[in-house]
Amino acid sequence: MTDRARVLSGTALDALKAAAFELSPEPALVVDRDGGLVAVNEAAEALFGHGLSLLARGRFRAALPPGSVLVSLMDRAVFEGALVREHGVEVNLFGQPPFEADGAAVPLGDGSVLLTLHVKGALGVERSADQAGLRSVVGLGRMLAHEIKNPLAGIRGAAQLLKTGASAADQPLAQLIVDETDRIRRLVDRMEAFSEQAPTPREAVNIHQVLDRVRALVANGVADGLRLRDHYDPSLPPVWGDEDQLIQIFLNLVKNASEAAHMRGDGQGELTIHTAWRPGVRVRGADGKSASSAPIEIRVQDNGPGVPQSLREHLFQPFVTTKANGTGLGLALVTKLVTAHGGLIDFESEPGRTVFRVLLPVAPEPSLGDA
Repeated sequence: MTDRARVLSGTALDALKAAAFELSPEPALVVDRDGGLVAVNEAAEALFGHGLSLLARGRFRAALPPGSVLVSLMDRAVFEGALVREHGVEVNLFGQPPFEADGAAVPLGDGSVLLTLHVKGALGVERSADQAGLRSVVGLGRMLAHEIKNPLAGIRGAAQLLKTGASAADQPLAQLIVDETDRIRRLVDRMEAFSEQAPTPREAVNIHQVLDRVRALVANGVADGLRLRDHYDPSLPPVWGDEDQLIQIFLNLVKNASEAAHMRGDGQGELTIHTAWRPGVRVRGADGKSASSAPIEIRVQDNGPGVPQSLREHLFQPFVTTKANGTGLGLALVTKLVTAHGGLIDFESEPGRTVFRVLLPVAPEPSLGDA
């Protein structure tokens, strides 16, 4: 761990928070109760052109001009004990020319405040989800791989023991746990596949089998108490992809939709999965010139409150989340995997109706030699 994140060290959870802080594509600073700057991440150092040792000289708050919106933003966060945001803040720090940014401040519980800046315009440091942000997800995934494998082995062993003594009705659930731990282990083993260089292994996959697997995983968990519906087109051909990664894509989307539907709080939450054939859709390749067909459409729809307007523009970027305890990595990883499959993801949202749409390519016809 670098000195930039040293104040966030401690337990395993603290290590995860430190990694998220360090790898965030947005400039982030931690200011203590006395107004001193005690931590900055790499993006902040790049933005201001200095390391922590230079940036931390003197008191941070004292360096801000009188009436600074950043001061009131941090004070509000401490007073309200919650995340506060301010759009179009003028930032004048560390001898840099003034620039405009969207600011967010959240109290850390000990009187210190985490301050993040979303910068655009004059400094030209706008970041897209498929560039710096997604590289952060890759780096975080590699760091966590070892820590994930250890508990997985214990979960799998416990599930196998449960299966031996389970009733006939409960044995499929125990086997589901075993299968899922095996799938997650394979995903961790292939974490390099999430990088820009490694190609996604592909084969013909029945998308409805993938969606049925996802439904089975959420039915007795996050989707319990919801009305689950599906409208499948049985004539769809196989998609061209990796089954484990496709399960990961739709498991994330269905879990998010389930949580949104539960937010209604009236017992009328509903989740619907549609599949359809959409000819004419073409996805531009990584070279920016070639385009391939992606006619298989999968839609995950919920009747929850909808995506807040303030988050819609950045929803697929890492560390953007509507959840109080969320990491904001799920949709960024989904975007990465869909793009690696030569597909496309988008969404539309309004109160009472949110739809995430994924478009995927068709598996090629096997050649005579393959047959």
